[in-house]
Amino acid sequence: MKKQTFYAEQRKQQATERYCPAYHFISPNAASNDPNGLCCWQGKWHLFYQHSYPEKPAAVHWGHTVSEDLIHWKDLPDAIIPGPEKGCWSGTTLVDDGKVIAMYYGLDLGCMVAVANDRDLMNWEKLTGTAVIPEPTFIFTPTTGKESVNGKKLPPDAVNPVFDPCIWKQGDFYYALTGGSMLNNPANRPQRTPFLYRSSDLKEWEFMHDFLENDIFGRPGDDCACPYFWPIGNRHILIHFSHKGGSHYMLGDYDTARNKFIVRSGGSFGFGPTVPGGLLAPSATPDGDGGLIVLFNVTFGTKASKEWNNQVFSLPRRLTLAEDELRMTPVDAVKSLRKNHIETAGVKLAANREVQLDGFSGNCVELIAEIEVGNSQLIELNVLRSPDKEEFTTIRFYKDRGFRDLQRPRPEHDYFSPPPSSVLSIDSNYSSVNPDVLLRTPETTGFILSPDEKLKLHIFIDKSIIEVFANDKICLTQRVYPNRADSTGISICSRNGSAELLKFDLWEMARIY
Repeated sequence: MKKQTFYAEQRKQQATERYCPAYHFISPNAASNDPNGLCCWQGKWHLFYQHSYPEKPAAVHWGHTVSEDLIHWKDLPDAIIPGPEKGCWSGTTLVDDGKVIAMYYGLDLGCMVAVANDRDLMNWEKLTGTAVIPEPTFIFTPTTGKESVNGKKLPPDAVNPVFDPCIWKQGDFYYALTGGSMLNNPANRPQRTPFLYRSSDLKEWEFMHDFLENDIFGRPGDDCACPYFWPIGNRHILIHFSHKGGSHYMLGDYDTARNKFIVRSGGSFGFGPTVPGGLLAPSATPDGDGGLIVLFNVTFGTKASKEWNNQVFSLPRRLTLAEDELRMTPVDAVKSLRKNHIETAGVKLAANREVQLDGFSGNCVELIAEIEVGNSQLIELNVLRSPDKEEFTTIRFYKDRGFRDLQRPRPEHDYFSPPPSSVLSIDSNYSSVNPDVLLRTPETTGFILSPDEKLKLHIFIDKSIIEVFANDKICLTQRVYPNRADSTGISICSRNGSAELLKFDLWEMARIY
């Protein structure tokens, strides 16, 4: 009860801090890190997250929050606390036969398993009292020539084979992936390689083999931290984080006879540096309808110690497959936060003339813009704009200005002349005049906009975070810190050609606490 009262007081304090988000989840206590173990249990969504206390910053706990709709969250006491492990780091949960299984990395011990079955998932029992997959006593390298760790056979080129486990059940066995890399390429550089383990009782685990087959979509130096492996549509997806390259996914087929994941395609969720102000690690779980729910933590972007400067969780996204390609949308429940709606339509955009949208403003809003691109070469939508444009953040769309997509030639093109992708970016380098704000390269990626398809931008602005969904195909996320109180305006411009803002909606958004 004392903890609940403390959380309520913290929420009231956070509401007074100008950069503290109102409708994105944040830790009520101290700086948070990765989200973990998202799951649906007895009709409610449970989310766990890493955080620690100032007196023992290394002793990472699993914080705990619960929701009926993935948007409105209720704070609960810590779920899993350190001991005997020094910290409770990344992991996943599995709802299984009247219980929830948490499998996570215990600092300096290895992979831990804890089980709960009470209504609110507040009482966890750690099986065996220690790691079920122990931390290696040494790490494999091509030069050591060693063939086992703790008596378990592993590939001779494995690097860091025991951390960040993901758990699922198949037949009579539980399976676990642990994040990892291998030095099994000509360049002798780490390559993302999760390792597969199997158990019949959650206590004794046997190493099987490395899990990926045909992965040509990663980069040298990628690892496979925070893996989440689930079915999606008629495929499987492996979502993970690379400490070199950010959050990624692989789509493919799960060969259950050989227990191998055959990778068919790959992509990213983040498109710029993780720090400052970028997308970090994921947590994901099935949505019960063939798709997945996923969210990420987003890093801070300022060095100012006097301002609210913690990590934020993205809005939960629903992932689905359409024609074997990933689609992503914000969860529907975010609409429940809407209030004070205003709209406009049919705004003609002459070339190279910035149009201010009078009456449209805010730093805690949802926006939907539908645009006929016409012959415009560049659409610029400025948000969080001061009246004199000293501060502004720009969302840019370049029609057919990206790389050519050799995998997707249009019917009217032959294989050797496919169309280029379009490009979307967020540029925050003019978002603040505060010298403590850390500048970063614009978040930028390409995606295919069909010739007859209108550009639809679904934008969420929440004090110090922006998320931009484009045609349900991609989402860009970035932190921003406008310094001026009047940096709330919106304008739009079409460069080197005309366009039309077919429809523009704005809703103010309510707090979720």
